[in-house]
Amino acid sequence: MDRLAGQIGGYLSQGGLHPQVEPFDRRMIAVGDGHQIHVEQSGRPDGVPVIVLHGGPGGGASPFMRRFFDPAHYRAILFDQRGCGRSRPHAAITANTTPHLIADIEVLRRELGIGPAIVFGGSWGATLALAYAQAHPGAVRALVLRGVFLGTRRELDWFYGGGAGQFFPDRWAAFTAPIPENERGDLIAAYNRRLFCGDPARETRFALPWLTWENALAGMDISGAGHAPPEYARAFARLENHYFFNGCFLQDGQLLRDRHRIEHIPTTVVQGRYDMICPPQSAWDLAQGWPNCDLRLVPMSGHALSEPRISAELVRIMDRMR
Repeated sequence: MDRLAGQIGGYLSQGGLHPQVEPFDRRMIAVGDGHQIHVEQSGRPDGVPVIVLHGGPGGGASPFMRRFFDPAHYRAILFDQRGCGRSRPHAAITANTTPHLIADIEVLRRELGIGPAIVFGGSWGATLALAYAQAHPGAVRALVLRGVFLGTRRELDWFYGGGAGQFFPDRWAAFTAPIPENERGDLIAAYNRRLFCGDPARETRFALPWLTWENALAGMDISGAGHAPPEYARAFARLENHYFFNGCFLQDGQLLRDRHRIEHIPTTVVQGRYDMICPPQSAWDLAQGWPNCDLRLVPMSGHALSEPRISAELVRIMDRMR
């Protein structure tokens, strides 16, 4: 989950984020199966590597993500996951699963000559960070996670089964309205049939309420969900739905079950107290009984990376790790 949405308001003027810097390297890396991923590196070429994992699935990397890392110290590596952003083929779901994305990170590390790195991810990016670390614990020197999503049926049921809708009945009504009542028992499946119907215009028509439902709940200020270009909405909705329809290509509860593989890795979790997309219970469950995990519940904050207190906490964490 997670699209970088909303405005960061006055926070930029407060100097909390690091200055915007241009990448010193941009390239496309072939990862197999006909996929090429777009990668950029910014900051210090010989700095401490940070692999940044965007949300979604389907969201794509954003220049805003560079601003959490002191460019005099860190080498920030951002990339668009398969089918996302500038990666090609765009919006492709063929050979696009969690194991594929884990393998892509290894290809990226090898191509760029990256040793053990800090892995930084939020929402779906946190899911992928945990899955990657459990598969390749020797490649991870630290984890910094935000808005934890464990890819479980319980979490999907919360967001797409009516739990969050009890807090936002007006938004929920708009999300469910395009689906006939007799199909609303499984909205992920109902939307899947329409997002993959083969008619791009119809797919786009259903992509917009899918995306709007998530965007509307991303931050504490829900006065407006914003607008997205139809092409982006279609790509995002199809990719995200593809993953959720398939249980994120994880066994239910897998990331908690296999936590023992990464308990030696220093981990910090930043979690909005009022996160309606990924409620704090998952972050709490992940951190309990894990001495190397520092859970920080951030007051008056929702889900989005752009939430002011979330942004400030993440910058503080990365600055203290220098």
